[in-house]
Amino acid sequence: MSSPVSVEEPEPHVRIVTVDAPPVNALTVQGWFDLADSVTAAGRDPDCHVVILRAKGRGFNAGVDIKEIQADDGYGALIGANHGCAAAFSAVYECAVPVIAAVHGHCLGGGIGLVGNADLVVAAEEATFGLPEVDRGALGAATHLARLVPQHLMRALYYTASTVTAQQLHHFGSVFRVVPREELDSAALEVAREIAAKDTRVIRKAKEAINGIDPQPVHRSYRFEQGFTFELNLAGVSDSARQDFLGTSHSREQG
Repeated sequence: MSSPVSVEEPEPHVRIVTVDAPPVNALTVQGWFDLADSVTAAGRDPDCHVVILRAKGRGFNAGVDIKEIQADDGYGALIGANHGCAAAFSAVYECAVPVIAAVHGHCLGGGIGLVGNADLVVAAEEATFGLPEVDRGALGAATHLARLVPQHLMRALYYTASTVTAQQLHHFGSVFRVVPREELDSAALEVAREIAAKDTRVIRKAKEAINGIDPQPVHRSYRFEQGFTFELNLAGVSDSARQDFLGTSHSREQG
């Protein structure tokens, strides 16, 4: 099976990592690890000065592949998805060079983990962001949503599984630019080009320094959240929530 993640170099010093996992870019366990490996490898290349993370299709990211988890009789796929998400989120945060997230359509669940850990976000006008985790019997990525919106709004969005728009995030300063969908790739490349033109030795140290003074311990806090997801799974709560979601999704597709 081919990887849903591809890497290209459209111009010197700029790497574009693209996710293409139809129909909604919900990633399998291997897909999350492929994404982590691609982002990490790009940052390790001294010729790479900046990374753009984007996606094809209907939206940026819809989180984990719930069908894969439900097809597993045990907890292997669930544990794998949690480890894979953690690896991908960490890869974006720890990437040696700045990572620009170019977001269109839906950015849900794991997508929030990626965007929340990115250095800079450019979004299409129709982009929406949210965590439907509570409706899926899971918890997680509140750590990353808290990097995008103020604390009380984060709680409201989390408890209600609501979404916010790119314009709202632009108001809070967590989205750098909002552009028409057809201009998204060029807008991300424009910002990337500006960063790539600077001395990468300085920018790499700047990334390391900014991470070092970050008040949010993103790895530890996300791992803390994951513990409650496992608890809900052991209690049987998550399984029924996922089945309900898959049934609803199938009905929508048939309709």
